[in-house]
Amino acid sequence: MPQIPEKIHELTVGQLAARSGAAVSALHFYESKGLIKSSRTSGNQRRYTRDTLRRVAFVRAAQRVGIPLATIREALSGLPQERTPNHEDWARLSESWRSELDTRIAQLSRLRDYLGDCIGCGCLSLEKCALSNPDDITGERVTGSVLFGERRGRGNGPKRAAGSGKEAAPVEGEGGQQAEKCC
Repeated sequence: MPQIPEKIHELTVGQLAARSGAAVSALHFYESKGLIKSSRTSGNQRRYTRDTLRRVAFVRAAQRVGIPLATIREALSGLPQERTPNHEDWARLSESWRSELDTRIAQLSRLRDYLGDCIGCGCLSLEKCALSNPDDITGERVTGSVLFGERRGRGNGPKRAAGSGKEAAPVEGEGGQQAEKCC
C-alpha cells in the first residue's frame, strides 16, 4: 500500500483509491451519494482530506454486511464535518448500529441453522419450517409447491401439476385466486 507523507493533508482521487482499495469510480459514486466529500483545486481536480480514508473504510465495511447506502449516509452525517472524527465519534456511531447489527446476526444465524431442513421441503411453507414466510396465507392451508392462476395441461383436459403428470388439486389462493397444488 503506498505511503502518503504526513505533510500531505489532502489526497488526490488516485491516492485515495490506492490507499483505500476502492476504485476511482466507486469514490466518485460515494461522493455523488453524499458519503464522502471533496474540495476542488483551481484546475478542478478533486482533493480529499486524510480522514476520508476512514469514511471510505467504514462505507465499504458497512456495504459488505448489507447496510443500505442511505443508512450509511445518515450515520456519516452524524460525524463532525469541521474536524477529523475521533475515537468517541466513531464509538457513538458504532453504538447506534449495535441493535440493528445484532438483529442481522441473529437472522443470519437462524438462516444458517434452519436452511438444511428447508431445502428438503422445497417451498418454505411447511408449518415446521422455521423460515417460512409469515405472509404466506396458502402455506397455512397446504404444503408443497403451489402455482397461482390458470395453468392448463395439453388440450382441454384437467389441469396437471407441473411436470408430475398428476391431476392438480384446486386450492384457493391468496385474495381468492384459484391455485394448483403441485406436490
